[in-house]
Amino acid sequence: MKTITIEGNLRTEFGKSATRQLRSEDKVPAVIYGGAKEINFSAPTAAFRDVVYTPDFLLAEIKVDGSSYKCVLKDLQFDKVTDKLLHIDFVELVPGKKVTVDIPLDYTGTPVGVKEGGRLITELKTLRVKATPENLKSHIELDLSGLHIHDKIRVQDVKAEGMEILNSPRIPVASVTTTRQLKVEETKDATAAATATPAAAGAAPAKEGDAGTGAKAGSAGTAPKAPAATKK
Repeated sequence: MKTITIEGNLRTEFGKSATRQLRSEDKVPAVIYGGAKEINFSAPTAAFRDVVYTPDFLLAEIKVDGSSYKCVLKDLQFDKVTDKLLHIDFVELVPGKKVTVDIPLDYTGTPVGVKEGGRLITELKTLRVKATPENLKSHIELDLSGLHIHDKIRVQDVKAEGMEILNSPRIPVASVTTTRQLKVEETKDATAAATATPAAAGAAPAKEGDAGTGAKAGSAGTAPKAPAATKK
């Protein structure tokens, strides 16, 4: 896993005034939690750039006044107006002690459903996991090649050895849906199948006594009888 080195200085002064002074020097206050003791330090804004502005999961080797701490990013605070980084929290990695982090998903393979004309939709970019430092990985690989149209992969289907996935098990991770063009083709096929049925098969049988409009004049094709002659 890639490691970023950050060099900083222990903070000896605290409070709003001290924090404003740090920021005026283009420095960011930071804290390291999870170890034997809490470490408050500061470093130039540029020192945090590679660990903050990246979609990758990285380790941070933080060097403060002669001591070194292997950490992972925990939380960030930005200015709501300027979007400037205001504060950053790290968690120290202690062997055997579990930490909670967000690990990126690495989607691999082309789904069968995409080759059939479907469209791939990915719902999640990361998964929240709990694991010891020894089991942390830069990403979780997820093979999508077996997905057909209308198939879904949910959180419960993802395998991450040595890591406990904390997301809700039923949340969809990736799926292959029907495209508009494919829906049109399916509708055409259904319509064609319906119209191919013989019309006679659906005709209702004639009711007894119905013989068309000539029924009153007699049977169809038979001339009416002449009236009988009267005796004088």
